[in-house]
Amino acid sequence: MRLADQGCLALAVDRYRGTVATTSDMAHEITRGVPEDRVKRDLHAAFEFLASQPNVRKDRIGSIGWCMGGGYSLDVALQEPDLAADVINYGHLATDAEALKKINAPILGRSAARTRASPRTTYTSLSTRSRDSARRSKSRFTTTPAMLSKIPITKDGYRSADAADAWKLTVDFLASTLKK
Repeated sequence: MRLADQGCLALAVDRYRGTVATTSDMAHEITRGVPEDRVKRDLHAAFEFLASQPNVRKDRIGSIGWCMGGGYSLDVALQEPDLAADVINYGHLATDAEALKKINAPILGRSAARTRASPRTTYTSLSTRSRDSARRSKSRFTTTPAMLSKIPITKDGYRSADAADAWKLTVDFLASTLKK
């Protein structure tokens, strides 16, 4: 909804195929049970679906994700050379230099200082390797003081002011990369 308010068409990929967690333990269990290759196929299918729509410009498709979804957002950039923007809010990161050369999209990457997710050194490595392309010159990598989403497993690390600042940075980044 918030992306639509910014003039974007948004498509959410349901990695869990309808299963909804009601506790943090259940969320962890569901997350561990999702086959990674299936998620990557689903993300590729979502990209292809968007690219096939008459009201979508294929050169303006972006990806955004938080936590595990942040890592999957990076996976989209690794497998879709036509991706125009990528936002990674913590999550697993690729560090293989050869794999990173496949990324064409500018990246907005964030790690949360109060968590162990996406250590700063990994972002620094990704940032250094991603500067090889002129198209990626708009990439930015930052550390936020806290987590950006308010869910049960992050309730102690969430700060609404940081989340609001991060959202503004995200909107500005998407505007500069997708609304050319």
